[in-house]
Amino acid sequence: MKACGIDLLDDGALQGVDFYTSHEALILPYEQALTRRDSLTGDWYDCSAHMLWVGDRTHQIDGAHVEFLRGVANPLGIKVGPNLGVDELRTLIETLNPDNVPGRLTLISRMGHERVGELLPPLVEAVRDEGQQVLWTCDPMHGNTFIAQGGQKTRHFDDILSETSQFFELHQALGTWPGGLHVELTGDNVTECLGGGSRFGESDLTENYTTICDPRLNATQSLDMAFHVAEFLQSYLAANGARSL
Repeated sequence: MKACGIDLLDDGALQGVDFYTSHEALILPYEQALTRRDSLTGDWYDCSAHMLWVGDRTHQIDGAHVEFLRGVANPLGIKVGPNLGVDELRTLIETLNPDNVPGRLTLISRMGHERVGELLPPLVEAVRDEGQQVLWTCDPMHGNTFIAQGGQKTRHFDDILSETSQFFELHQALGTWPGGLHVELTGDNVTECLGGGSRFGESDLTENYTTICDPRLNATQSLDMAFHVAEFLQSYLAANGARSL
């Protein structure tokens, strides 16, 4: 923080935070048990989190997950994977946000670094041209997961960075707004993702692999990622900032 010119003691804005939670609405009996009706508005809210999303494997239009989320007033997300076409995305948006309310819907792309440049632009263009009020964010983690020779699930920092960079570039080219990132990270010095400033190879994964689910960027890799994202954002603002803001 000192390298960024921020004084943690003098900056009052850094002494407190607004903290929000979000997760995939995967286990419906759990979500249903925590759903309550607002006594003032009559709207239903899932109180398990502030924002809920439907996953890449559970976004079927006639499925129970979409039907459940359609009925709650929480902000919602849709994971947009490589198998989601333009027509299906249109239908999902219309189903989950029929009144086109700004802030209701976040689209979380997770294409993988090898396919994002080909698959994401047509989706962004279609949503833009129809005037849909959505926020586009990028999940550069899940589409870049693979199994190492030792059997560990892992990701390579360069692949994560590549998908993130392409996400910013295509929004810059299309005149749309890159709204955020969905990144799995930890402040601990784990050895779960390859590459980055830590220069981990596959032989290093067993050193401190502690996750029981998804591999995370460690502290060094996370800072490395943050500095790169700051550069991407500066480049975007220099090119499109005045028009987008």
